[in-house]
Amino acid sequence: MVGIHHPRNLLLVGCGNMGGALLATWANADTLAGTAYCVIDHQPKIQIASRHSVRLQAHHNLDTVSPNYAPDIVVFAVKPQELDAMLPAYAKRFALKPLYISIAAGKELAFYARHLGAAARVIRAMPNTPATIGCGMTVLCRNERASEKDLEEAKLLFGAAGTVANLDDESLMHAVTAVSGCGPAYTFLFIDAIMQAGMQRGLDETLARTLAEQTVLGASSLASASRGESLAALRQRVASPGGATEAALNVLMKDRGGLAALLRQAVDAAVARSAELASK
Repeated sequence: MVGIHHPRNLLLVGCGNMGGALLATWANADTLAGTAYCVIDHQPKIQIASRHSVRLQAHHNLDTVSPNYAPDIVVFAVKPQELDAMLPAYAKRFALKPLYISIAAGKELAFYARHLGAAARVIRAMPNTPATIGCGMTVLCRNERASEKDLEEAKLLFGAAGTVANLDDESLMHAVTAVSGCGPAYTFLFIDAIMQAGMQRGLDETLARTLAEQTVLGASSLASASRGESLAALRQRVASPGGATEAALNVLMKDRGGLAALLRQAVDAAVARSAELASK
């Protein structure tokens, strides 16, 4: 990111669960120190604990923002169904000057071109909920008007909330949605299932949950630290021939793929639904 400077003025539209969490993360990021934030939300009661001196103004709507205000970046963190009615006012007010970033699921770049103008610089961002604690996975996809510098600035923002990747092929955003966007829900279900199984075998809920959570966290960290090995190899290192792990894996991997096949079906269903929502 050599030569990339953080935005001087960032306008955040929507400060709910994800928007609020991102704002708190940005306010505490050393890489974004000095950025001034303007927040527009229906209930703009915002309190941020930060190591830095944060310049922050909050408004109920765009009409109360100073007419001289000029954001470098506008981030839309609202529900997808709110964008149709909302975007024209921002296009009229700020025109093509800022970089527009949206975390709204399912809205494709062509949608923003229609509402913000074909020449608008737009980047789609798909973060997931672990971004709320700085451990997220965000995938970015820019339109042809957004520059490499724009992309690097978006990476700077979302890098403060975790890991960032970039896609050139927007059609793959449906797969991204299904894997990392929806993925935390699959993982929570998996953790809960392990916890419940442990409780059935006599463990109390607190211990069973701790065992399940820490095992998933530790295994994920080990996988990240062992990129030179395949996941199958890591699995085999745990499963001694004839042992307890092998017995469990025989259950999870039976019936034409078992758990893996079920997860493929789940991802396929999420991809199909994401594409369906994008077409509306």
